[in-house]
Amino acid sequence: MSSELEISELGTEMMVKGFYELNIWKKGYELLMEIYKITATFPKEEKYGLGAQMRDSANSVIANIAEAYGRYYFADKARVLYISRGECEETRSHLRVTLGLNYVDEKVFAYLDKEYEGLSKGISSFIRTLKKY
Repeated sequence: MSSELEISELGTEMMVKGFYELNIWKKGYELLMEIYKITATFPKEEKYGLGAQMRDSANSVIANIAEAYGRYYFADKARVLYISRGECEETRSHLRVTLGLNYVDEKVFAYLDKEYEGLSKGISSFIRTLKKY
């Protein structure tokens, strides 16, 4: 899957059985698993600090996508999806800190940063798609 999720790949909510079939949720889940792998290697003193914050923000991305799926009105869906997009940016900020602390190498950082940027764009595309319905 490319880092930028295209509208044509998203489909609409009417075409999926649950939030877990949305491409933006699947991509967020895939990235969350990577965040868990990375934070497991952090120094012990970061277990409840930066590591927990990264896991929380990455988890919030998909949790808010799921919540938006369950909302009825467009305005509610969009509001929660905007929060999800903000959580993508928070996760990118945490990733930048991990790079500065040398907890991840440049290659891993660049990959995840690009993927979260693409996910954020995918969420924006999904909001635009929902607006049409």
